[in-house]
Amino acid sequence: MRALFAAAALLVSLPAAAQAVVDLTGVAAPARPGKPFTARNIPDRIILTPGADPSTAMAVSWRTDTAQATAEAEIVALVASPGFGSRATAVAGQSWPTVSENGPATYHQARFGGLSPDTPYAYRVKGSAGWSEWQQFRTASAEAKPFTFIYLGDTQNRILDIGSIAWRRAIVQAGNPQLMLHAGDLVASRDDLVHDDEWGEWAAAGGWTLATIPQVPAPGNHEYVDVALPGGKEGRRLNPHWPLAFALPGNGAPGVEGTSYVLDWQGVRFVVLDGTSAIDLGTLAAQTKWLDAKLAESKARWNVVLFHQPIFTCARPKNTPAMYKSWKPVLEKHRVDLVLQGHDHCYARLTDEAGKAASATARGSGQPVGPVYMVSVAGAKMYGLNDRSGTQPDRVAEDSSLFQTVDVSADRLKVRSFLNTGRLYDGFDLVRGADGRNRLEELPDELPTIRRCTGPAQAVDAPMPPDRKGPDGLLCTADTKD
Repeated sequence: MRALFAAAALLVSLPAAAQAVVDLTGVAAPARPGKPFTARNIPDRIILTPGADPSTAMAVSWRTDTAQATAEAEIVALVASPGFGSRATAVAGQSWPTVSENGPATYHQARFGGLSPDTPYAYRVKGSAGWSEWQQFRTASAEAKPFTFIYLGDTQNRILDIGSIAWRRAIVQAGNPQLMLHAGDLVASRDDLVHDDEWGEWAAAGGWTLATIPQVPAPGNHEYVDVALPGGKEGRRLNPHWPLAFALPGNGAPGVEGTSYVLDWQGVRFVVLDGTSAIDLGTLAAQTKWLDAKLAESKARWNVVLFHQPIFTCARPKNTPAMYKSWKPVLEKHRVDLVLQGHDHCYARLTDEAGKAASATARGSGQPVGPVYMVSVAGAKMYGLNDRSGTQPDRVAEDSSLFQTVDVSADRLKVRSFLNTGRLYDGFDLVRGADGRNRLEELPDELPTIRRCTGPAQAVDAPMPPDRKGPDGLLCTADTKD
């Protein structure tokens, strides 16, 4: 594995001038035949993101051909009468001309402010051939109120082909989710596919739901691209698609305001971190200090932290040292409820570093639990479970695509993990006691057998042995991670 050097903070910042063209071209890779992801004269890639205060603010990004040079949107409080659009307010935004393997395009962003809490709105965005359809969303309540959110691990490879299965089943299973969290590696940003095609697949996988359910993404290492540094060294810079695709709050840690952020939604504080920048670009200390401050000031009933590289890994031989040393003490100091991660391309739920036997004993005696650490994967790329997976996490899965739903209420978080078929695979409730601490209740229902591959493990970088079978009787696709 090539070493990465954080010689400079190689982050992408969007140009302020509308005339500056953002180059989205990636490394040489095959493109989709027929260029299905070329920009057109009607808007596409419409993505809704929450504002810093999502009870009064939202933001939207979209893409058009270059004939639409300005960002134009309309928004209105939604009522049942089909004539609601006559009351719409025009909102101007910012635009960036771009060029990629799919040709020229213009990205746009607009921010909606001064909204009323807990209110349905409709909005539409402009393309050179006319407006998009009206999209709808509901602002967050200014008060704590029950809601449901979805959490997805890496989609990364075969995004539209395989990742869309878990994604779309999650939307159906959750019923009426109000937020969708992504734990990084949304795309691969390597040489498997043209980068713009990957982002086109990601937008196609979510479809219209991206425009109606506010998206809460954390960047993964694959949202960064490798860059050559002097002396043959290698660094990273943020893929320029990221700041175009997501109009995020901009209230993050110093140096990573565009990839870390915080928002409060109906009694839950969500804190999003950038693990790649922390590890490779020198922002670990700044993010740790910022995380500590944002958790200390939180008045929310529940606190959820989202980032990519897991503190406790389910695939790799060793845990992530930077996160373990710097972030774990802060998360436990502030009694964070859920820590949601990706990166490992396997599933694990861990409540006690000492192991699942110690966790079961603690639950049996009614002891409170600290953070519940989760790792999940939604896409097609799989890693094999490590040698700690049988004893440390409470439950694991290998060679399996999953999604998670979380139902929030005043005194309970109902966390459910489903296979992409919709079958319940794991679940638990975090119950807030009178002492302000959480007790974990396992599900009384019988769950499926632990999903593992069987047969001889392959050597690193060697072909998968034909007699190594996955949990469904097919050839195991989970590579050993060194």
